Amino acid sequence: MRQERTRLGLRQDDFAQLGGVNRNTQGSYEKGERNPDAAYLAAVAGAGVDVRYVITGVRTIDGGASLNEPEQRLLAQYRSLAIADQEVVHRIVGAMHDAKGSGV
Repeated sequence: MRQERTRLGLRQDDFAQLGGVNRNTQGSYEKGERNPDAAYLAAVAGAGVDVRYVITGVRTIDGGASLNEPEQRLLAQYRSLAIADQEVVHRIVGAMHDAKGSGV
């Protein structure tokens, strides 16, 4: 839960408010001392929380597919890059894709 909160750039108080709980309850969720109920998960899902990841540890991507562990690490590393560096990654991967398509 904490990973999702920090990914969204929210403070614990703000995140707790989104889920309709107090800060202590939010802290308990983040420490794994308590499990959130369906109403809480539905509320935070509206803020962009990947509920599947919270429950299973597997990320959801567009179309409902899941990421394996290496893909999750790669995506997390990519997201931590500055925008300019992300653009460099796009150019590199695009060039690799184009080279593969041309049989190089």
